[in-house]
Amino acid sequence: MVVLANKAYSSRGIRSQLRRRRVRAVVPQPADQAANRKRLGRRGGRPPTVDRETYKQRNTVERCINKRKQWRGPATRYDKTATAHLAGLHIAAIFTWSAT
Repeated sequence: MVVLANKAYSSRGIRSQLRRRRVRAVVPQPADQAANRKRLGRRGGRPPTVDRETYKQRNTVERCINKRKQWRGPATRYDKTATAHLAGLHIAAIFTWSAT
């Protein structure tokens, strides 16, 4: 399992939480964290690796989510039951998929 996230989710706490759950984090490191790590020298630890090819898929996922947000029902959660909300998400997914 892989988590794709932006630089805002690059903290040590989040990375350690993901490691405990055996989830691979594909999160680039912000410049300030990298500078702090380098300033500490050997005590700063080694830099986290980022798979650039996998990180490129994050754009596709975000565009898909943004297309789903355009649907008023699921975006505003007007549906009263979980079943109706899920049905709205399925309909939005079908229309999004058929439009591409």
